[in-house]
Amino acid sequence: MASSPSSRRRQRSARLVAAVALLLVAATAVAGALMSGSPVVLSVAAVAAVALGVAATRITHTELMVSRREGYGGLARQAQAYAAITEARAEENSRFVATLRERIDVSETALEQIEEALCAAQHRAAEAARTIRSESERADRAETESVVVARRLEEAEERAAEAIVRVAELEQERDLLLAELDAWRSAPAYRKHA
Repeated sequence: MASSPSSRRRQRSARLVAAVALLLVAATAVAGALMSGSPVVLSVAAVAAVALGVAATRITHTELMVSRREGYGGLARQAQAYAAITEARAEENSRFVATLRERIDVSETALEQIEEALCAAQHRAAEAARTIRSESERADRAETESVVVARRLEEAEERAAEAIVRVAELEQERDLLLAELDAWRSAPAYRKHA
């Protein structure tokens, strides 16, 4: 089980305090040896100071490595989060592409049907001029109606989008009014009257 961030901070602080304490002990030992004036004591203090300095350096280095590992772990978590976001966006894009593909397929099918109808109309038009005129007029009406239907579809989609926005605005207003009502009901003046 991972330790909490505050306990890690305390542990880090303890490590750094221990390293500083070792350096202070080393400095005190050397200062004391210098005051004693004995070469043997000075040599022992110098060796002890070097050993304590190495220990302090090792403690500080360990703290630095732990901090780096935690930093790299944070970067790894951030990279995983970005990868998840990218994956979600990729899925969203693939759904969008699939939706567009379905619409294109429907449109292509409709176009194929219209082309087949035109071929049949042209074939019948070769048989009789009157049939050509009536079929031509019918095709013109179908095109006009498809334009009108397309225009109506666009208008309906716009109205639907506006309605969605308005519903969201009304929900926000409702939430605000409910919050105000709750605040008003919880006011001391309301409790006295209730």
